[in-house]
Amino acid sequence: MYDRPALTPDPLLLAAIRAVARSGDPDRTLDELLEICLRVAGADRAAAFLWVADEGGLALAGSRGYPPDDLPALEAAVGAADHAVQLAAQERIQTTSGVSGGRVLSAWPIVVGRDGIEEPIGALALERDSAPTPDVSERVAALADLVAVVVDRARMATDAAERIDWAERVANSDLLTGLANAHTLSRVLELEIIRAARQRSELSLAIFDVDDLTGYNDANGRAAGDDALREVAAAIAQSVRLVDTVARWAGDEFMLVAPGATGTTVVKRIVDSVASLPLPGDRRVTVSAGLAHFPADGTSSDELVFAAKAALRAAESIGPGSLAEAAGAASTNGGPGTA
Repeated sequence: MYDRPALTPDPLLLAAIRAVARSGDPDRTLDELLEICLRVAGADRAAAFLWVADEGGLALAGSRGYPPDDLPALEAAVGAADHAVQLAAQERIQTTSGVSGGRVLSAWPIVVGRDGIEEPIGALALERDSAPTPDVSERVAALADLVAVVVDRARMATDAAERIDWAERVANSDLLTGLANAHTLSRVLELEIIRAARQRSELSLAIFDVDDLTGYNDANGRAAGDDALREVAAAIAQSVRLVDTVARWAGDEFMLVAPGATGTTVVKRIVDSVASLPLPGDRRVTVSAGLAHFPADGTSSDELVFAAKAALRAAESIGPGSLAEAAGAASTNGGPGTA
């Protein structure tokens, strides 16, 4: 029976494979691979360049052995169409060219393969006193493939994180205004009620309604109405404190959850801010507001929402741009709801 000869493992390539397999930090792994490249090739300088779509060119991703002051010039030189690194990245071939001092710069393409398609994503460059032998070139080319694996894995992780972040924003945000949505605010309200009860502190809940948005849409168009809602949302967001939470509650309604005893001040500031919005032409938009307080007007989210809605109806009966407080707060303040 024919016995195949045992292959002697290359300790440096084994170290490179382990670095890729075991590290979760792509920058650290790339740095380790560049160090291994130096040892494999007997070189004293190594650098990896990757395509950056936004900049439309190659950017330095990592280096070993280059003085920091030399890196800007190197990165600029790589941008030339006939530079060895540029040719390696674009043509997917190994290239070699002379550099100052009689030294040689060699570059290998960094290529990602997926679904039968090879995508060049950059180039790996080494500087040494002479051109690499075929054996060295083959080993460095294998290291360039490992660099491709590291970069591709990092990009996949980034894409996955961005998709998760986007999904969370969609789930928690109102797409028209960018504020939190009703579902998110409901959860915040429950948590703030629990906190206020535990700390024996106050909490304000306000509902804002855009006055006569239907008439505004009829006069200016639905697109202008959507723009007005965005402007109102921005005015509300800019008027609140960091501890407050605002959301689009319904079509033309917004809600504010404001911890502490200064909710009335915040709501008045919002009403005034919306009234002073600089909309195109002579268009004007106002909001009426109904305000309820924990625990005077309710100790549950349903009770506070009910009280704030009742106060909102009272404000709307006064006129556009009015503010009214719920009955419980009125008795505490010693008078009827305020406009």
